[in-house]
Amino acid sequence: MNAPPTSRSFSFGLQTRILLSYAIGGLAISLLLAGATLTFTRQQLVDDREASAAAIAVNNASRLSNQLTPESTIEDVPGIIDSLTRIEGAQTIVRLNDSWLPGTEIGFADLPLPLVDQVSEGKPGQMRSSIEERPYLTIGIPLVAFEADYFEVVDLSDVDSTLDNLQIIIVGAATVTTILGALIGLWASRRTLRPLRRVGEAAAAIAGGNLDTRLDEQHDPDLDVLTESFNEMVRALEDRIQRDARFASDVSHELRSPLMTLTSSVAVLEARRHELSERSRTALDLLSIDLSRFSRLVEDLLEISRFDGGVASLENSSIKIHSLVSATLRTHHVDSSVLVELTPISDLYVHGDKRRLGRALSNLLTNGIQYGGGITSVSISAEDDSVEIAVEDAGPGVSESERAEIFDRFSRGSSAGRRGDDTGSGLGLSMVREDIRLHGGQVWVEGRLDGKSGARFVIQLPMAEGLGSEQ
Repeated sequence: MNAPPTSRSFSFGLQTRILLSYAIGGLAISLLLAGATLTFTRQQLVDDREASAAAIAVNNASRLSNQLTPESTIEDVPGIIDSLTRIEGAQTIVRLNDSWLPGTEIGFADLPLPLVDQVSEGKPGQMRSSIEERPYLTIGIPLVAFEADYFEVVDLSDVDSTLDNLQIIIVGAATVTTILGALIGLWASRRTLRPLRRVGEAAAAIAGGNLDTRLDEQHDPDLDVLTESFNEMVRALEDRIQRDARFASDVSHELRSPLMTLTSSVAVLEARRHELSERSRTALDLLSIDLSRFSRLVEDLLEISRFDGGVASLENSSIKIHSLVSATLRTHHVDSSVLVELTPISDLYVHGDKRRLGRALSNLLTNGIQYGGGITSVSISAEDDSVEIAVEDAGPGVSESERAEIFDRFSRGSSAGRRGDDTGSGLGLSMVREDIRLHGGQVWVEGRLDGKSGARFVIQLPMAEGLGSEQ
């Protein structure tokens, strides 16, 4: 498997932040409007109810005062009260001299004492209070012509019920508004981030080697600037890479002629090796080794220039993995006993270029033989819809900090200083990565599965659909 990604602190994505902004904004506006509406409505309902009750109470107190006589007793009051205007949910309490006429459910003891004291001093007033956990409005009016007081107790439960219903409606409306805000935020975020997704997809395609990728015109004055700048940047990058690739290709081609001359000259010297002194033969051996390495470097540079120029092509065919691996092992004189099949499927096929895949596997084997202390195992396995080929060696292994850089060009890792007799070009692993990338696969290095010292290079390729004729 790939190396685990580095941990980072959790944060919401841009689309989530836009969606939450709309949702929270809708909720905040809804709560603000709901609070204002509920406050003003409560005040309006209570004020209207109090004003209406006060007007009726004053009228009733006046009519009661007009119908009372100095000879009237508390027993005469109920008959007069029956003729007064009634308020729904209201009860009347009257004091005449030292006697009290209670309401149908409320008596003198339920009246708010501060209001009773105020009215007894000849001052009218009103006060809200709670009787048995129900809200009431009490209006007190002194009857100055007599030793009497008039109290109207109005039940405000219907007002509270109306406000409770209104609160439920407002909360429901706030919920709907929040959901609507979130949906609008989702739509707006998708529409806003769509150009950025296109840029991301284009950047990913360019990173994958498709340098001809361009962004389409957005028909938006704000986004067209981004599109033009991005396309111009890609064009400049493509031109630079193509120039570098042409330069490497031209240099490599120019070096081929003198290399052929040098190779022919060294061949002549090798033919007359017996005529040379011991010192001259040593110099000839060093020259032959360096010339061989130089020739491979030129060939590798030519191949790298094809990768960079985007002209590397595949000659695809159906390839049986077991046959490819076995043939490559024989080429490198590696004992076939190191080959292990970790899957019950004996016939695993991939669709690709046999020459390039063989070269990639050969480079891994060469790397393990020359720098990894020898090959310990080569395994073939099937993972979901892909085939994995793993090459394990007995070397010092590759530290986690070098596992990504080791596939860079001319990278030799921390063991570079120990390779005094190294005849490699330093491009082998980078060419493995390029060849596997052309096949839509990936390659990585990890530690050996048995925990012993060494490296495990893994090639992962898409599995071919069904079987085909091997070429």
